[in-house]
Amino acid sequence: MARWLMKSEPHVYSWDDLVRDGGTDWDSVRNNAARLHLRAMQPGDEAFFYHSGEEKAVVGIMRIAGAQKPDGEDGAWVKVPVEPVRRLAPVTLKAIKAEPGLARMELIRQSRLSVSPVRDDEWAKVLDMAGAA
Repeated sequence: MARWLMKSEPHVYSWDDLVRDGGTDWDSVRNNAARLHLRAMQPGDEAFFYHSGEEKAVVGIMRIAGAQKPDGEDGAWVKVPVEPVRRLAPVTLKAIKAEPGLARMELIRQSRLSVSPVRDDEWAKVLDMAGAA
């Protein structure tokens, strides 16, 4: 199972929206690197839900709920269905940057990327920081 981090502006689509809806298609990603990550996702993979914008924090865990599908008329982009797994105590970007063990995390290295992979040790550390290990 691979693990990911997926960003959303909370005023556009928040963790609470995902929980209310019971799931959604993660769509409208228009960055080539992020598209490659979406294409690599498999059903059962998990992802941190990250509120970008002013909040800047990991706030929950989602599961990739099915296979990727075309997103848009030309078929060049993809979307993946996701469903909520559990809420986390927020782990802020400031706290992540302050943790030496997370210095290689793509969230820090490629901060503008909306979908990025998370290594197993990074996943475990963020869960520990959220009090959910």
